[in-house]
Amino acid sequence: MDETEFWELVDATREAAEGDPEEQSDLLVERLLRLDPEQVLDFARHFEARFNRAYTWDLWGAAWVLLDGAGDDVFDFFRCWLIGQGREVFEGAVHDPDALAELLPDFDEEIDGDGEELGYAADEAYEQLTGDVAPDLGIAPAPAEPAGAPLDFEDDQVLAQRFPALWGRFRD
Repeated sequence: MDETEFWELVDATREAAEGDPEEQSDLLVERLLRLDPEQVLDFARHFEARFNRAYTWDLWGAAWVLLDGAGDDVFDFFRCWLIGQGREVFEGAVHDPDALAELLPDFDEEIDGDGEELGYAADEAYEQLTGDVAPDLGIAPAPAEPAGAPLDFEDDQVLAQRFPALWGRFRD
């Protein structure tokens, strides 16, 4: 599975689920079950690489503003959800986290921002296909600390300055 196929699968399941992350996860597992185990592992590698790439202080700060707070687990689930939003939103957010104010026109705080189940979809599909737990993916582990300069998430002035569009839309 190449990168284009990865994003096509993400997009197809998001559209079919009408943006509901839990439904998207279920659909993703169904679609992955149609593939062979090695393709499922390829999907998992693409997912994990993007999950690690999104481990930045700026993206965490954006999640903090969007979700009115985001601890470690919440930020992990946010990154899964962000991948589930598709290539355009993901790449735009990684490049400029404040752009999420424009990239998420229909953000619904009741269902959006938490894609925990998306993070387990490939593992679940692999286990159903093989009866085994997915092996190590052979990619570099996530860094111990997020990339970039740390932010003080408790300082509203810092967040408002760093993420003016998000702050104006979700906090003012």
